[in-house]
Amino acid sequence: MKPAANSDPLAQLTEIRAIMERSSRFLSLSGLSGVGAGVVALAGAAAGHLYLQSEYPEGYLRLMQTSVEERRVALPFLLLLAGGMIGMALLVAFYFTQRRTRNDGQTLWSGPARRVAVALTIPLVTGGLFCLRLYLGGDAAMVVPGLLVFYGLALLNASKFTLDEIRWLGLTQITLGLVCMLLPGWGLIFFALGFGLGHIGYGLVMYNRYERPGPAAAPVKTVVSR
Repeated sequence: MKPAANSDPLAQLTEIRAIMERSSRFLSLSGLSGVGAGVVALAGAAAGHLYLQSEYPEGYLRLMQTSVEERRVALPFLLLLAGGMIGMALLVAFYFTQRRTRNDGQTLWSGPARRVAVALTIPLVTGGLFCLRLYLGGDAAMVVPGLLVFYGLALLNASKFTLDEIRWLGLTQITLGLVCMLLPGWGLIFFALGFGLGHIGYGLVMYNRYERPGPAAAPVKTVVSR
């Protein structure tokens, strides 16, 4: 008689554990999504810098020191810029992640993907409203640190349902946000570092690790949970 395939109990347990992990975690995030989001963030930071330099003698630093009434004048442009950046980043993420899930033979809107979306959305919406209140109050210099910290917390929250590398990106964002609290006048630079270069670096690491063709890529697939 032929010996049964995978008769090693330890190997079977390892395989079962891997299947259970893949059924509960969304593992088809595309590194190119991170690169694209980083490029969008850098372009947005540059656009914000040019606008503030044209409106205020000292640019970003001057905006943080103005009165609430003066900051409200700049608010429509800043909200429009933020909305445009978020929209473009979501489009880029949707395109590359959908392409990868299709290549993996999976669907984008699976159970794990929904859990990732919820885990990200709650801290992000909360942080956005909190930072808007800071901007309209007396502590506008804490807006960028707040955005970085809340975004990092959102990534930590979502990392339970996706790739472990997301946790390290979240910790990086939180660290940058805390340092930015000590250097509030450098807010735009920290914004570009966290949302721009941070995403690009993470995206390149993920692409080289999981997506690039060749022996260097580690294939990761997800099993859709119902």
